[in-house]
Amino acid sequence: MSLMLTTLTKKREVDSIIRDTIDKVLVLRFGRSSDPISLQLDDIISKSAREVSKFATVALVDIDSEEIQVYVKYFDITFIPSTVFFFNAHHMKMDSGSADHTKWVGAFHRKQDFIDVVEAIYRGAMKGKLIVSCPLPPERIPKFQLLYKDV
Repeated sequence: MSLMLTTLTKKREVDSIIRDTIDKVLVLRFGRSSDPISLQLDDIISKSAREVSKFATVALVDIDSEEIQVYVKYFDITFIPSTVFFFNAHHMKMDSGSADHTKWVGAFHRKQDFIDVVEAIYRGAMKGKLIVSCPLPPERIPKFQLLYKDV
């Protein structure tokens, strides 16, 4: 399924898509094409891409690429897949009840969950918000125990 979506492997490509995506939500999935959960998320994203195409652009970022490591460190991507959202080159955050509002960690349970999240981010961004509330019920939000080193 990930063959149908744009895959970015260079820092320049990621910089360019962030800068050039205007008036749409940019969805960047950080993961590996060999990871089963990343493939599950890719399947959901590719099935949803057409429905969200009017207000979102989706791209996959290969975290094994050496040039991408600057983004992996910047967004503190320790679990894969992780999905990061942008709007007009601004990093969009989402309060989903977890300690980390900067990204969505894990896969979505179903296609409509992904569509609902992207739509909520788009609506919030159009109102000038940089953080939005997650529209999903708590039982459909992946839970992870965050560990902080050297705190």
